[in-house]
Amino acid sequence: MSADGGRGDDDAPHIVALGGGHGLYATLSAVRSLSTRVTAVVTVADDGGSSGRLRAELGMIPPGDLRMALAALAAETPQGKLWADILQHRFGGSGALAGHSVGNLLLAGLSEVLGDPVAALDEAARLLGVDGRVLPMSPIALDIEADVWGLESDPRVSRVIRGQVAVATTPGKVRRVRLRPSDPPATEQAVTAVGAADLVVLGPGSWFSSVLPHVLVPELASALRATEARKVLVLNLGPEPGETTGFSAERHLHVLSQHAPGFRVHHVVVDSTSVPPGSERDHLARAAAVFGADVIHADVAGATPHAHDPSKLAAVFAAVLEGTDRADLDSSTDSRKGSTSWP
Repeated sequence: MSADGGRGDDDAPHIVALGGGHGLYATLSAVRSLSTRVTAVVTVADDGGSSGRLRAELGMIPPGDLRMALAALAAETPQGKLWADILQHRFGGSGALAGHSVGNLLLAGLSEVLGDPVAALDEAARLLGVDGRVLPMSPIALDIEADVWGLESDPRVSRVIRGQVAVATTPGKVRRVRLRPSDPPATEQAVTAVGAADLVVLGPGSWFSSVLPHVLVPELASALRATEARKVLVLNLGPEPGETTGFSAERHLHVLSQHAPGFRVHHVVVDSTSVPPGSERDHLARAAAVFGADVIHADVAGATPHAHDPSKLAAVFAAVLEGTDRADLDSSTDSRKGSTSWP
């Protein structure tokens, strides 16, 4: 495994994908078809389920999203597929193991034996034949804290909610999130990977708990600003119940700009059916311009509701890497500046 995260062809593009959960799983499933040099940078604020239990009992970083990223990058061999299935297997019953996944327990054990979460992930990656690397966003477990409106009788009064699960499931409106501690360290290897990348992908995923945290870690945010990589922001297919109820695509961008003033990306990818042609696309293009980005309207939806199709995402990322002229890519190009429609 090389220092920048890849073990494959040195001529392959180095792709860094940031996020967590099912959104990151979709991105990794897409980019692994484009390169053997893939680095996943994963959020570490989960406090629910098996991850929350292990975090509380052992003081480790929550392993669940890291486990999913490893499974997404597992080798397409019988052994790799077998170990991916084993990693994802969750114990049933009602005993002490109920609800735990094998992969979470494996990462917990490796972390205790090796004394280093990054070393633990590298060892698990070797077991699965991963081409690339899975890294935590920070070497310490983080907490998410949010200002939420609509929980008090006076709609002008906000309440502070703490914890990823609480923020994701609140019936109120999340306006702003913070990390605790407020100035967390970034994983050194993640910062290095972003600096060496050819393509950086942020999103999709739970906006407040999987996407925004990456720009709230100071060293990681600085690396994202300084990298010479092409940067792509992938928007969700629609609002998520709880976190982003009622959010438009434009609103997602406004929230990101509020949390990361001056942040820049080259492209914003949005599913063509989720933002129909008309004034909504105009508003989205103006919001993207704040980031210096154009908007790529593409068919990226999968068969499962609210899930991206990895092969469709891969086609978009491949075109970005190739620097293909937009006029050559389009079957139809929107006449509005900064807005492109792909089939």
